[in-house]
Amino acid sequence: MGAMTSTVAAKFAFFPPNPPSYRVEEEEGGRLRMTDVSERENVDVLKLKTKKGTEIVAAYVKNKTASLTLLYSHGNAADLGQMYDLFCELSIHLRVNLLGYDYTGYGQSTGKPSEQNTYADIEAAYRCLLETYGVKEEDIILYGQSVGSGPTLDLASRLSRLRAVVLHSPILSGLRVMYPVKRTYWFDIYKNIDKIPLVRCPVLVIHGTADDVVDYSHGKQLWELCVEKYEPLWIKGGNHCDLELYPEYIRHLKKFISAVEKSGRLKNMQGSLTDNDSKPRVSTDCREKSRPSTDVPEHSRPSTSTEKSRTSVDKREKAKKSVENVEKSTNAVDQPEKARNSIDRYDARSSFVQYRLFQANRCNGIISSDTLEG
Repeated sequence: MGAMTSTVAAKFAFFPPNPPSYRVEEEEGGRLRMTDVSERENVDVLKLKTKKGTEIVAAYVKNKTASLTLLYSHGNAADLGQMYDLFCELSIHLRVNLLGYDYTGYGQSTGKPSEQNTYADIEAAYRCLLETYGVKEEDIILYGQSVGSGPTLDLASRLSRLRAVVLHSPILSGLRVMYPVKRTYWFDIYKNIDKIPLVRCPVLVIHGTADDVVDYSHGKQLWELCVEKYEPLWIKGGNHCDLELYPEYIRHLKKFISAVEKSGRLKNMQGSLTDNDSKPRVSTDCREKSRPSTDVPEHSRPSTSTEKSRTSVDKREKAKKSVENVEKSTNAVDQPEKARNSIDRYDARSSFVQYRLFQANRCNGIISSDTLEG
């Protein structure tokens, strides 16, 4: 069954850029560098071994002012070379360290893509943060975009002291992208709908209301199933590949990062994290039957008003100050401004913006009719 699941996943979900947008070269002293991108002193290029035996490429962007680290799992039809400028921009504007990586079979990573390989990939990246850079679990924010929401939620469901999670145009599951099924089948991939209730840290969901690849009802249902909800961002008119071009995207991300950073300082003042004695949760097995609680009515529409009551960042500790008191929320749906060729006043000539516009024009989705017929 496991082999069949991997075959289904490979057929349905994975579109690595061909040819890759970059190469990796070794300089004197053993330092690695990526070609076809601007070289930066604060970026480390790494090759990481996974428990599946593949070697994946990662890029670690350092920010001297950062107290938190973002572990970014990118979307489909992209690789590190194409995401490089975005990673550097996010590190600067969010004041975070950032580790991005290519899945097995993407970019210059070896092997062939599969659902299980992506789980091994993110674990290797996470282990690198702990062992190479000395980052603590409670200082890590997992960021999953589109297909990247799969490995992100799988890892998040097994970590008890994770700081936060960001889901960007996430999927409920691979099969649900195509069909509005009411239950989880064993051959489905990326069963995010079953794993999201296991995540105990604050979760931010970002989705475009005009997404024609992954309907934003996916993001809405995942947000409803969150244990610790943070004010979501529904970008009116946003599609699957262009959310970074809306100014509210970076504004809302900044607000979220600031909130979870301040909440961590409050917890440090009150004492140690409450999850220290908690045992890591076991992720949902790919053959596990779905839980009834995951069947959420699909006719519900997202509210355009601010959620008046959000779960506190650490309600198990009954902290006196919650994220809402740290920073008052703004409207969950910003009145959309016309999509700009920028991120928070970024130079419109940047290669990142050119890439994202290119992606928006060519985005053909997670599942195409051609792959289903193949």
